[in-house]
Amino acid sequence: MNDRVYPKDSPPLYGEFKTMPSHEATVSSNPSAPTGTYVVQIPKNQVYRLPPPENARLYEEYTRRKNRPFRCCCCLCWFISIVFALVVLIGIAAGVLYLIFRPKAPDYAIESVAVKGMNLTSPSFSAAISPEFDVAVRADNGNAKIGIYYEEGSSVEMFYNDVRLCDGALPVFYQPSNNVTVFDTVLKGDGIELTASDRVALVNAVIEQSVPFTLKLRAPVRIKLGIVKMWKINVKVDCDVTVDQLTARARIVKKDCSYGVDLWG
Repeated sequence: MNDRVYPKDSPPLYGEFKTMPSHEATVSSNPSAPTGTYVVQIPKNQVYRLPPPENARLYEEYTRRKNRPFRCCCCLCWFISIVFALVVLIGIAAGVLYLIFRPKAPDYAIESVAVKGMNLTSPSFSAAISPEFDVAVRADNGNAKIGIYYEEGSSVEMFYNDVRLCDGALPVFYQPSNNVTVFDTVLKGDGIELTASDRVALVNAVIEQSVPFTLKLRAPVRIKLGIVKMWKINVKVDCDVTVDQLTARARIVKKDCSYGVDLWG
């Protein structure tokens, strides 16, 4: 290592250590060495510095804050991955169940309608009526491996021009697979008041032997897949039915039913 001697007031170079005069710092190993200021050159890559304790704490806190968003991002990625995996598993399970059971919606139709209490020739033209409809509904469960439980809480309503004439409920029963069931339900109304225009329209419809009604059926059911009884769903059936007269011998001249399912009923 080469030593250089600089004037006393010269500033030290970067990366160099300044030594004090030998008579102030320590006893020189060479008594005959001249007194003064010495500069020792050290390569820059051999200079090591320790930060003060307060700087070390600040650096640690800065590093922690810098890594925090990264941790949050990792947690979010894990959550999204788990949700995606669950969705994929549910989709696979649903596909397997579909291939095994091949589910299809039951078919509903109105078999017959008997009408009572619709006296439109009363001397008091504006008198209230108490209609009664005896309706036979046909339910066709064409599934080979699926049964249907019809539970309490169902409703069946009969309307004419948005006026509810009577209502009732379905019986509680179990329909096995590959089964056709015709169930009767009695719909009753009391104190129903029709407007003059509705009465006139009904009389004219009877003369023409084409009296239109709308039936709305709502039934909570549970599906049975094999030995597993699933959650409750709601079956919704809307039927437009036209009869030729308002008597117990009424005959259906036209009918059209549509149905749907509320999976989370």
